Amino acid sequence: MALTHLDEGMVLEGFRLEKLLHRGGMANLWSVTHPDHPDAPLLMKVPKLAAGEDPAAIVSFEMEQMILPRLKGPHVPRTIAVGDFTQQPFLVMEALPGDTLLPLLGRLPLPPDEVVSIGAAVATALDSLHRQDVIHLDLKPSNVMMRPTGEAVLIDYGLSHHTRMPDLMAEQFRLPYGTAPYMAPEQVMGVRTYRRSDIFALGVLMYFLATAVRPFGDPQSLKGLKQRLWRDPVPPRRWRPDIPAWLQEVIMRCLEPDPDRRHPTAAQVAFDLRNPDQVKLTARAHKLRQDSWLAAWRRRMDPSTYEPAAKLATQSKLATNPIVAVMVDLDQKDPFLFDAMRTALTAVVGLSPDVRVALVNVLAARAFEPVGGEQASTSRHVARLAALRRWAAPLKLPDDRISVHVLENSNPVEALLDYVRVNHVDQIVMGARSRPGGGRAVLGSVSGQIAQQAPCTVVVVRRRDWRSEVEAREAEQAQA
Repeated sequence: MALTHLDEGMVLEGFRLEKLLHRGGMANLWSVTHPDHPDAPLLMKVPKLAAGEDPAAIVSFEMEQMILPRLKGPHVPRTIAVGDFTQQPFLVMEALPGDTLLPLLGRLPLPPDEVVSIGAAVATALDSLHRQDVIHLDLKPSNVMMRPTGEAVLIDYGLSHHTRMPDLMAEQFRLPYGTAPYMAPEQVMGVRTYRRSDIFALGVLMYFLATAVRPFGDPQSLKGLKQRLWRDPVPPRRWRPDIPAWLQEVIMRCLEPDPDRRHPTAAQVAFDLRNPDQVKLTARAHKLRQDSWLAAWRRRMDPSTYEPAAKLATQSKLATNPIVAVMVDLDQKDPFLFDAMRTALTAVVGLSPDVRVALVNVLAARAFEPVGGEQASTSRHVARLAALRRWAAPLKLPDDRISVHVLENSNPVEALLDYVRVNHVDQIVMGARSRPGGGRAVLGSVSGQIAQQAPCTVVVVRRRDWRSEVEAREAEQAQA
């Protein structure tokens, strides 16, 4: 039978309770030891079971017991043991070094570069979570920790939703659960199945860190929570003029009330934060005032304002919206291979309406050694950016779905693989052969290594024999 009161020194299934670290609203946290884990600092989470406690505490703990042990990777605490609810429920996990983001709130607002660094780390952690079919639904400073190695760790999965498991919170409770300042509009309306809800919460987090102001305040009623469906926040640059326009663009896009207007994936948020020169600026970037009360009132009275939540309630929105990197060897100058690569890329893009395409070229050491000084190197870099834009023109993709990148590195394989890992690329498209009659170009010589070492799907495009291609085109021209 489960105990309603625990004391230091008690032993639960081999775990000795050493010290009560925190009394939470739904559970208490203990430091514990175990003879099988002599060198590992451990943390035990025990739900509050006494009479009069919130029944949601028990359901929430059941959810965390189901979800956390199934999660892997550096962005979640490692699960050590789970206590049976029929005897004594508990959850033992690794005790992470350091603290949550809460202490940072004492020195807000943070410099923009620190906001960007934290935002990118948290977005990467959310992306890892979403790829494991889990939506956190309670992202806030107290639920984010940072490892010494720089990765963000997300904790507390009591309100989370696993798309392949029963949602006990949704089945047993009708009121929305979450932390008021961070809840997405659709979450306020009872939708728990949409991963872009976490992107909204990330936008709130970055806004708060950058301005020391919560974009929607801290409403304590359902009516107050619903205001975020129709009332836009004060633009961050109104509070802090030193916030870059591109960062306001990213934050305000995360805070769009209609989920379909937010970034499609957390990986794409991280991508924008790490590639500010590629962020397409819209009116969001330059706003300095809220919309008028008249405009807000019209949105409030417009039934379409509430349609996204109703639509999402019957949809699963965990389909991937990938980042596809296209490795373009501009030195190769092979129109036939380039056409084949564009054809392959078009097929990939057609599979997802929100795919993000990144064109990547490596400016190898021989191409940017100081011939003519720094200005000459810069002009070559700029010229290649322009060439990548021309390469992409036949694709006719919107500006906000494509970006171009020139990497300066003497080791093309190292440069490309590092880019793929840092930006969490889902798929690579690259050519396999050099131009006819020439030596092997940069990508032609490394495609095999990339295919072997890349942590994602690699599509290596092979052209047909170039002589056959030329003869076929000449025959077509002659007939015309």
